[in-house]
Parts: sequence; structure tokens; C-alpha cells
Amino acid sequence: MGLFKKIQPAVRTLGVEYAIRDIVETSKKAKSLGKELIYLNIGDPVKYGFTTPRPLIEAVYKAMLENHNSYSESEGIPEAISAIKAYAERKGIKPVDIFITQGASEAIEFAICSLLNTGENLLLPCPCYPLYQAIVSKFRIEPRFYYLEEEKNWEPDLDTIESCIDEKTKGIVIINPNNPTGGVYSKKTLEAIVEIAKKYHLVIFSDEIYDQFILDPDVEHISIASLSDEVPVVTFNGLSKCYFAPGFRIGWGIISGPKEVLEDYIEAIHKLGRARLCAPHPFQFAIPIALNNENGYLKNMLEVLRRRRDLLWERLNQIPRVSCVKPQGAFYAFPKIEIPNVCDLEFTKRLILDEGVVVVHGSGFGQKPGSKHFRIIFLPEERVLEEALDRLERFVKKLLSS
Repeated sequence: MGLFKKIQPAVRTLGVEYAIRDIVETSKKAKSLGKELIYLNIGDPVKYGFTTPRPLIEAVYKAMLENHNSYSESEGIPEAISAIKAYAERKGIKPVDIFITQGASEAIEFAICSLLNTGENLLLPCPCYPLYQAIVSKFRIEPRFYYLEEEKNWEPDLDTIESCIDEKTKGIVIINPNNPTGGVYSKKTLEAIVEIAKKYHLVIFSDEIYDQFILDPDVEHISIASLSDEVPVVTFNGLSKCYFAPGFRIGWGIISGPKEVLEDYIEAIHKLGRARLCAPHPFQFAIPIALNNENGYLKNMLEVLRRRRDLLWERLNQIPRVSCVKPQGAFYAFPKIEIPNVCDLEFTKRLILDEGVVVVHGSGFGQKPGSKHFRIIFLPEERVLEEALDRLERFVKKLLSS
């Protein structure tokens, strides 16, 4: 019997990458060399001491004891759907349909691949959370990137949005609050995006997983779906960030807009939902507990995060050749580095190997040509951030003197 030929993976997988891959390998190498690592690369609040609220855990435990361990309805349990609908309406959204998924990432994948065929294109922000590049690569969809303007608090550049559109453009993704920049979009910008979507018949995909992480009292988060009933919008959210439950893998999509034009699209999304059966059944019982309360737990934590944000932002701007726009939401910053003869990936790898500070290179998210950035989180305690920033400053000064 002959040996098998080497098995080749499907072409659709070749472009599926996450920025963190190179960073993980470099971190392992640094650890093997005895470096004490400070991880500022993972957007998981639970990893940094933020605990899942007990009522959510108790709701899941109770559901398990009551034997809600079967498959649920593919779109989600009625109690959870009702709670999401009420939450959406409080945000000014008029839901036409709601579907519950295994994390917001599954909702995003369902919504995108139910709309776009191979060879059609989707507008993505630059920089962008890498999940979106992975999805469009997997389904052989062409990404068209529009820029976020660093000098304008990372607001979308509306001119580059329109310049990307052609007859094969089917939708536009916005991430608000933004990962990786921490930007929160103004009402004026969102209204302009609505008008562009209306003009070119685009579906808006609005990732709002950080919608309650608003760090300044004069900044308001606005759901773009609340600004028009004439444009189809799919709004994504979940329990992972604002309710500190990433391991629950519970997310959802809220579809709004003119019902008569959405019917076939909604059915296509539900076909995908039925094919994978359901989201984790007992964990869905945490949704009403989370959304029917005022999330006082998070409100108490926002002051803590605001202090950590301010510490990080102030210290970054004191480091030579490093500058940072103040994040308004989420828990990320996207500092610019202006150090000659070193790219952002090399900068990041050397920072990990020399000082043990683990951040993610900006090119893994996308950035304007000629610019260099890295993404850093401010979830850890102040003493940890201070130590990391001391190491970062030492590293930069060493680079500049060499």
C-alpha cells in the first residue's frame, strides 16, 4: 500500500491569520529565555481580575439543574430574545429579527456569509479587528479598506469609504467603540455613513460589543441602527466584554431596517443557525439577567478603567517618538511609533524579547501606509501598567541611542 500524498489545506484557509500568531511564538521564546512577561495583548477582562457577575453564573447553574441541557431553538430561547429586543429598543433600535449565537463572532460570520458571494466585496475599517479579515478570506470575499483618521480621534474617513465602493460592494463594517483604537464615533459621522449606505444600497454591520465601555462623561455611544429605519443594519453584541463572560460564548445579532427587503436575507441567516443547531443552551439564561439589570458592576469598574486609561495615555505620550490618541471607549490604545529603521513587527518582537512586554504589532490590524503602531490594553492594575511602561520607555530610549 502506498503512502498518502501530503494533504493540502483548502485555499480558503490560506489567508486566515490573526496578528497574535507571531506574538505568541515570540512570547514563548522570551519565556524560555527566563523573561518575566507582562501580557498587554489579550482583550479578555477575566484574565486581569475582572470577575463574571455572580447572578449570571447562578442563572446558568440554575438552568443546568433544571435540565435545560438539550438543544434550544436555533435562534435562541424566547426569554433571551425578549431581553435583547428590550435592550435594543432602549438604544433606539427597532428590531426586525434577533438571533443568538456562539459568541458575537459567529453572529458576524453568519451575517457576512449570508450576504456576500465569492468575488463580491465588503468595506472594512483600517485598522480593523482581525476576525473580519479572517472571515472574508475564508469565504473568498474581497476586503476593501477605508481608513480611520488618527488625527480626528480615529473617526472614519468618509471620502475613502465612497472611493472604495463599486457595483460589487454589498456592505460596510463599523466597529464602535473600536478595537484596536478605542475610538467612539460621533453622531455626525454615523449619520454620514447611513447616507452612504442608503445611496449605494449597502447593509451596515455594526460591531458594538464594547458599547457600555464609554470612558468619558461627555462621550455618548450611539447605535447606528437607531439613526434610520430605511437602511438594513445588523448590530452585533454579546456577554463577553461588558458582562465579563467571554468563556460563555454567547453573542447575538439584531437585524433592523425595512422588513420587506430583509425577509430572504433573514431566512438565509436562520438556515445557517439551524444547520449548527443552537448556541449553548444553559448559558443563554444569563442574557435576561444581564440585560434586564442596570449593569451596576460595570459602572463601578468604569472609574477603575478610566484611571488606568489615563495612566497609560499620559505615560505613552511622555516616551520619545511615541504618541497616542486618548481612547474614548473599550480598553485598547493604538499608539504610533516614529522610530526610524524598525518596522512595527520588529519593534514588537524586540520589545517582548528584550523587556518581556507583550503587545501586538499594528500591521496585524492594518494601518495607513508609512505609519507604525502597536495595540496595548489597559486592563491590568496600575502597578503592572507602571512596570510595563517603565520597561517600554527603557526599550525605546535604548533603540534611539543605538
